[in-house]
Amino acid sequence: MIGIWNSTSQLQSSKWKFLFEVQQESPKPTPQDYSLTVQMEPLPLALDIKHIHVEGNTLKATGSVVVLPHGEGEATIEMVFEEDCFTGFISLPFTGVMKLDGTRGRGQSLSEELINVVAPYHKNDVIERTPENIQAQVEQLLGEMTIAEKIGQMSQCMASDFAFGGDIEAESADVLVEQGRTGSILGAFNSSRVFELQKTAVEKSRLGIPLMFNADVIHGFQTIFPVPLAWSCSWDIEAIRDACAIAAKEATATGITYNHAPMVDIARDARWGRVVEGSGEDPYLGSLIARAQVEGFQGASLFDKETLIACLKHFIAYGASESGRDYNTVDISEWMLRNLYLPPFQAGLQAGAASVMNAFNFYQGIPIAASEVILKDLLRDELGFDGILISDYGAVEEIYTHGVAKDRSEAARLSLNATMDIEMVSQTYEQFLPQLVADGKIQEQQLDDAVRRILTYKYQIGIMDDPFRYVRPDKEVEYHFNENHLQASRELAQKSIVLLKNEAQTLPLHVAESSARIAVIGPFGDSKDLLGPWQFSKYGADTVTLLEGLQAKGIQEDRLLYSEGSKVNESIVGGIERALEVASHADVILLALGENSEMSGEAASRMDITIPEPQQQLAEAIVELAKQSGKAVVLVLTNGRPLVLDWYEQHMDSIVETWFLGSQAGHAIADVLVGDYNPSAKLTMSFPKQVGQVPIYYNHFNTGRPVTAENEHEKYISKYLDGPNDPLYPFGYGLSYSQFEYSTIELSRSTMQRSESIIATVQVTNTSAVAGQEIVQLYIQDLYGSTVRPVKELKGFEKVTLAPGETVQVQFEITEELLKYCNARLQWVAEAGEFKVYIGSNVKHVQVAGFELIEA
Repeated sequence: MIGIWNSTSQLQSSKWKFLFEVQQESPKPTPQDYSLTVQMEPLPLALDIKHIHVEGNTLKATGSVVVLPHGEGEATIEMVFEEDCFTGFISLPFTGVMKLDGTRGRGQSLSEELINVVAPYHKNDVIERTPENIQAQVEQLLGEMTIAEKIGQMSQCMASDFAFGGDIEAESADVLVEQGRTGSILGAFNSSRVFELQKTAVEKSRLGIPLMFNADVIHGFQTIFPVPLAWSCSWDIEAIRDACAIAAKEATATGITYNHAPMVDIARDARWGRVVEGSGEDPYLGSLIARAQVEGFQGASLFDKETLIACLKHFIAYGASESGRDYNTVDISEWMLRNLYLPPFQAGLQAGAASVMNAFNFYQGIPIAASEVILKDLLRDELGFDGILISDYGAVEEIYTHGVAKDRSEAARLSLNATMDIEMVSQTYEQFLPQLVADGKIQEQQLDDAVRRILTYKYQIGIMDDPFRYVRPDKEVEYHFNENHLQASRELAQKSIVLLKNEAQTLPLHVAESSARIAVIGPFGDSKDLLGPWQFSKYGADTVTLLEGLQAKGIQEDRLLYSEGSKVNESIVGGIERALEVASHADVILLALGENSEMSGEAASRMDITIPEPQQQLAEAIVELAKQSGKAVVLVLTNGRPLVLDWYEQHMDSIVETWFLGSQAGHAIADVLVGDYNPSAKLTMSFPKQVGQVPIYYNHFNTGRPVTAENEHEKYISKYLDGPNDPLYPFGYGLSYSQFEYSTIELSRSTMQRSESIIATVQVTNTSAVAGQEIVQLYIQDLYGSTVRPVKELKGFEKVTLAPGETVQVQFEITEELLKYCNARLQWVAEAGEFKVYIGSNVKHVQVAGFELIEA
């Protein structure tokens, strides 16, 4: 029974493929000394085997699987083996019992089985339509549609019972598609399901209008890249754009045409779980990354079969949720909205984003899904957005829950008046819009406006002329998890790792010329839970662990020791004792701690953003051992948000922030630990010293009583009694194995008229014997204005590579445009006055100069 086995099962309208890998832990195993891993298609859900028992040729196993929205459910497997085949069953909480009848080996993937089936449906002579032609075709089709069919285009359903939010009562996708009651599908995870549903839409619905297929492709499709908060720390705009292009390439091969990404919310509160999906706390960097993600997903043309419709989310200010609690209240001024939260959306729209999704919160008392002020006046009229506006999951119904509509019918009316085009998954539009039209409470023209936008994009992406053009199982086989994509993931993962501390140059580990023994201790030492939230890869079992990454470096087996020590949130009986025994034989201890994937992402807010107590107890025991024996301890973090690390800063020799790095995580971490890659990443969110500081961010305002070095011992100033105002690790912070020195700043002039610019120059020198890269950061402070101004604002950066002893000159051009902000009258202006220029390695360690903007 040892080896890989496959089985295919038919469940209702979907075919399922299972891969089982059975391994034995010792040459003469007892019935408990076996391990089992399971991969599933089409739903790439992680099955965690808890217990396994083997007797003769029969294997029985139980475990758990996370099924949204219901949480964790129990799974049961029984397999009876005979030479090269097996029979049995698998019971999953969302499918019930499925019969297994399989063979040895991987067998054909669902994609390979589909290649010949789909081939006759492809067209080779389709050309891109002109905007004028599309407009004419849309108007003609609109004239043929009934009110019910128009509302159908404005409604979205799930491809299966698998859900991303709360329970939604709905009929099956197959019925809704055949009756023309849905225009897009969410959560079709494999090309077989896409093909089935598209075939139903084209061949059985009255008008044969093809479907769009939507998915949340946040940081990769099958090849998983670092989570967005991690890749933002690379400050590598091109690499982020490339990652999104690869994700689009893989997703579109499966038939996905519409992406619910990127999330471009600015976030300042690390308690909010969705910080993992964004680019941190800064609107300047966030805007550059928003533009890059749209360009990566959408490419040069949406007619290209390897590009996706990008959807900017969540419009707007979702990242300002009070207390860092998901779906919570937001109460900010329009001045703050425009200065902080709007710029990344503006950048995404300027890049051509075809879609926008509403935020769950309300603004000025109105849920965004019902806000004409936000969605119609600001987004459509002021910003000129004429693309598809889609609700977030169930957000239309939630207008009623918020208490702003007396019933669900009123919620549907308010959302349509706010120009919401597509209702995601819930059926408020379908149930209530027909009667609202009949009663004259809404106009059919409002439906036409929405459907016109939807159909326009269906023509633009080519599915109106070639409905199956994105169903390309041959390209799935070629693209998914291929070596080039894995290499790109590894390289971006390397660039995303932030070195937070490196006392006495503990790192890198010189494994080639050393006989030192390395102990890997902790729940993330040999864990594959390194992908993070919001990923649905069927290759999760192929994630490279930290231990595997180190083994690949050629470290001899007797020099690489391992003990789990504890689970993420649970102690292991005797776990700390076994970990101490293993660590006692090592010279260097790698303490692999952090959060699991379920502790970050949507609906994953945390009050206490410390490392969980069982891991803390393990760390304290290891530190005590190291103190007594003189061993170095390196903390290797896996997490999706800034954590409170004050104790670790005091007790670790080195701290490496690895985040959730994706498919090649273990290789990338090992590359950094052994010095094959010199870390260069910089934080894009401040790390608090204590949780009571959050929300904490660098671009804050001076109060009337700001704390300074001179007055910090006084009482009546803006400070805490029991700790500092400053974070533990500030924005822009990150160490290298190299050391860099900055010269003073030279400005090309001390005064500047509006039509002029200033060149700020600084010399950066690598004073170490190690080649490295440095992200040189430019900040500007407007010393006084018609409103309060931030103490610093990022306005530029440049990544430079320096050989040992090399000096490079870095220049930034300062223009009037760079100095503009939204004033109290909501005008975008640069005001005459004095400014400071800061250039350095992070927001705290900078050189300073000054200039004045004057009127001509």
